[in-house]
Amino acid sequence: MNAKVKVARLSLLSNTSLIIMKLIVGLFTGSVSIISEAIHSTMDLLAAIIAFFCVRISDKPADDTHPYGHGKVENISGVIEALLIFIASVLIIIEAVKKIINPSEIESVGVGFIVMFISAAVNFVVSKKIYKVAKQEDSIALEADALHLKADVYTSLGVGSGLLLIWVTGLNYLDPIVAILVAIFILKEALELLKAAFNPLLDVKLSDGEIEIIKDTINKYASVFCNYHDLKTRKSGRIKYIDLHLVFPENKSIKEAHDICDKIEANIEEALKYAEVMIHLESSEKECNCLQCKSQCTLKIDTIN
Repeated sequence: MNAKVKVARLSLLSNTSLIIMKLIVGLFTGSVSIISEAIHSTMDLLAAIIAFFCVRISDKPADDTHPYGHGKVENISGVIEALLIFIASVLIIIEAVKKIINPSEIESVGVGFIVMFISAAVNFVVSKKIYKVAKQEDSIALEADALHLKADVYTSLGVGSGLLLIWVTGLNYLDPIVAILVAIFILKEALELLKAAFNPLLDVKLSDGEIEIIKDTINKYASVFCNYHDLKTRKSGRIKYIDLHLVFPENKSIKEAHDICDKIEANIEEALKYAEVMIHLESSEKECNCLQCKSQCTLKIDTIN
């Protein structure tokens, strides 16, 4: 079992345990903010289930039907998880509004307060572990799962703080207000996650920083080729696909040009983890005025003289 599957399974176990605990305490105390947290955690559990299966599928090698591999399954997972967060937010707001219209007293505030801070502590530890593996493996599905849990940390702290204020002030209406604030925070998280997960499905280019790394690597070999063009990049799961056309002097042999391309590909793949590079060879036009072609032309004239 690889690292991605292991942390995805850890997320499943932690989310299941926290949902059971929050539901019991929420129903016992009558706190809509705790129940809203249980709803949020239920969405986290669904997200964890989706992430668990998606990271297993995404690691399958390319085949005849999927020549570019299965990496985009992770992006689909991220989009679904973002939509789940939207649903959770709407459900929380509905419950909170009901509580404002029909207020009721919250029982055993201290118990709810303790449960929320236990939940925050557990999710903090688990989210850090998942996020670490997500960065190492460049997994959008795990990153989405980690973001779910990170949001749960903040929302649990928010709910816990609200319950503490209720315990101190006796103002029960703070409970649904805190729940609505939690929902707004989750909505913001969902928008960020949706953008990060959806863009690769449209074959959006790599980040400006990554493209700069690619260009810098190519330009290290500028003394042996004429120019390059049609640089295209995209991402599928964690794999970064890079295509470009490299123009060589007319007298450069195919073997020499191919060897240079191999070096450039290897350098880019070393600089960018999980990169796959495809370079198309081209010969320069006769009227090419680049430094390499000019030097070759000068060499020919000197030889004739």
